[in-house]
Amino acid sequence: MKPSVLVAICVTVLAWASAFVVIRFSGASFEGGSLALLRLSVGTLLLGVVVALGRKWVRPNRNEWLLIIGFGVLWFGAYNVALNIAEHTIDAGTTSMIVNIGPILIALGAGAFLGEGIPKWLAIGAGVAFIGVVLIGVSTSSGTGVSGVGILWALLAALTYAAGVLLQKPALKRLPNAQVTFLGCAIGFVACLPFAGQLASDLATAPTPAIVGALYLGAVPTALAFSTWAYALSRLPAGQLGVSTYIVPPLAILLGFLVFTEVPAPLAIVGGVLCLAGVAVSRIRPRVTAQPESVAE
Repeated sequence: MKPSVLVAICVTVLAWASAFVVIRFSGASFEGGSLALLRLSVGTLLLGVVVALGRKWVRPNRNEWLLIIGFGVLWFGAYNVALNIAEHTIDAGTTSMIVNIGPILIALGAGAFLGEGIPKWLAIGAGVAFIGVVLIGVSTSSGTGVSGVGILWALLAALTYAAGVLLQKPALKRLPNAQVTFLGCAIGFVACLPFAGQLASDLATAPTPAIVGALYLGAVPTALAFSTWAYALSRLPAGQLGVSTYIVPPLAILLGFLVFTEVPAPLAIVGGVLCLAGVAVSRIRPRVTAQPESVAE
């Protein structure tokens, strides 16, 4: 792996882990849709500058436009709204553990829709991860303040994240990664414009630190991290790159503890470990034994 790809992965992981904590902080002053709109407006502006200073624009064809539109609406738009709403009632660590079943959903989607099949270990891993999500859901009855509805929103975020990756990957075959990321962010911004009225209302009452946090979400976890993710994704298989997100939940839990002294419920942690274990199991590939060559007689 090239050093530049490794750096891109590290930047992405650190930025996305911090996003869970900053959303938890700024989300107290914004509705889910308005926070997404503000984040995407900043991200679109900064990514537009990057594209303008970068390589020549490559015109997408019809199929690439469809992929980019789907990627932008699902990952940049729906994912951000769902994630923001989830963190109104769920701590950053628990949310990150649920969202990071995304790699399994990506593999299942590739098997179901891209003809890659669903191997035995993928099915087993999906089952293990499902048990983990159930345990996180059971923890809602333990008086920890975790909301079952919030868990559903986090699951929706994981689903839209997975769908976004499946659409983004083929768009990167011919188009520059910076251009694809900018277009996706801009389309997500347009999809969130119906929340403009709510954003104006929230900005009028939100404290300055919450607004600064929202601007950070647009600049770092969006503009910077999605660019470094696209750079790495254009040079690595989606499955191999997805493994790097394993470190996001532990980092989010650590940051959540340091900032808010929030720690997921013990049963939720067990469930989160099972989710990550399920993702790991889904990556197992049967060892192929080389067949001896036949000797001509």
